[in-house]
Amino acid sequence: MEPARSTWPELGASRDLPPGTTVRLLASTWRGEGGRALFGGAPSRMLFLSPAAVGLLAGAELVVDAPPSARLARMLLDRGLAEVDGGRVPWRLDDVTVVVPVKDRPESLARLLGALRGLRVVVVDDGSTDPDATAAVAAHQGAELVRHPVCRGPAAARNTGLRAVRTELVAFVDSDVVPTTGWLGPLLLQLTDPAVGVVAPRIAGLGDGRGRVARYEAVRSSLDLGAVGALVVPGGPVPYVPSACLVGRVGAFGEGFDERMRVGEDVDLVWRTVRDGWAVRYVPEAVVAHEHRAAPRAWLARKAFYGTSAAPLALRHGDAVAPVVAGPLTVAVALVLVVQRPWALGVAAGVGAGVVARTAGAMGASERPWGVAIRLAPYGVAAAAQQCAAAMNRHWWPLMVPAALLSRRARRAWLAGAVLDGLVEWVRSRPDLDLSTYLVLRRLDDLSYGAGLWWGAVQHTTTAPLRPAVPFLHRVRRGSARRAEARARRWPATSRRGRGRPRR
Repeated sequence: MEPARSTWPELGASRDLPPGTTVRLLASTWRGEGGRALFGGAPSRMLFLSPAAVGLLAGAELVVDAPPSARLARMLLDRGLAEVDGGRVPWRLDDVTVVVPVKDRPESLARLLGALRGLRVVVVDDGSTDPDATAAVAAHQGAELVRHPVCRGPAAARNTGLRAVRTELVAFVDSDVVPTTGWLGPLLLQLTDPAVGVVAPRIAGLGDGRGRVARYEAVRSSLDLGAVGALVVPGGPVPYVPSACLVGRVGAFGEGFDERMRVGEDVDLVWRTVRDGWAVRYVPEAVVAHEHRAAPRAWLARKAFYGTSAAPLALRHGDAVAPVVAGPLTVAVALVLVVQRPWALGVAAGVGAGVVARTAGAMGASERPWGVAIRLAPYGVAAAAQQCAAAMNRHWWPLMVPAALLSRRARRAWLAGAVLDGLVEWVRSRPDLDLSTYLVLRRLDDLSYGAGLWWGAVQHTTTAPLRPAVPFLHRVRRGSARRAEARARRWPATSRRGRGRPRR
């Protein structure tokens, strides 16, 4: 792929990277064929570079110093293959205002404000029962205070703080968070890219990590999205970032959080920001600590609470919340799990061969298209198996209970999914827990989230968060819509009785 081809989109001034910006491939980006092939991004895809582009990207990084390098850097960033790794940061601490929503946590608020010294802070008291205690902490730390007489929810509190911001950048930080030293620098670095609207740090656990739940949360928290940076897009490796800590341009937040949502409002905001054309980046080099719930009852309740967000998110964003994307490999794996017969393995192998052939056919620029396609196939099968296991144990477990009672095959499939999924995660995350304890906590996590998901679906009278996404049907609908549009252009006015003939 030529970095200077005229077929590339023209870069507007607002998306130009500053000269001297260094861009480096993400650790998750696979590079092969002598540096020509790049695989990764969000969504994952394979790209092939021209010799000129390979030369610019020597050593997995490039410096923006001319139009060709600027265009290549822009493409790598936009496709989630790279991130900004260096350059002049135009922001100062005076350019950032921190908004802290709080309700009845004066001790936690004092701890947070102590870690935010040197920054302008707006504290929004969302109807605390003891507002004087919150006001005293804010005054002692020199923070501006805005108060809601009654509790209106975290979304409304953040929006109130957003309206009080007079700087170009805003940071939303929850009161149960403690930023670590140097947390803001890596986030401001990513905001030197003018296409980036919002960035988020890694959310680590705060505390000594004692107790089984605390040790489980240290590796499986819903707020901790891992050690690898990513472009945040629905359905990508990092599909969302939580509002425990978000930093961004005031203009990128638009009208702010949806105040009708008491949970999931952060995911909704991120997805709307992406839809509006801004890039959202996850930056694990920046770390803040969060006070995870470690008491078993509070932990399970919180997981169920998170699950209730799936229904309103599905009604707003459709398939972005789907438990399974029913592609060919996923359907093949599901067939093997459900049927459990030798012929199903044969059908699945045929589907896999077809996927490999189609992948190889799409890689005309590769020197070894079949080799690359075969190398990618196991990742596709693993992702499909993980989707099926997660759906059975997390989203559809209320359906699996009666199925397991009635069918031996269903019991075997459910048990295999539960054990293999937990085993893979245990090996991958290396928690300070034995395997059996981890498996039990993993399944309790899924049961609680799934219970909340079903409760939310009942409350909103929808099955949207339970339905799989079927890309084939979407392609058919898009094709039908294009054909209908073409017919409308050809016959702009038609008579219902005239069978599509133009009116006279």
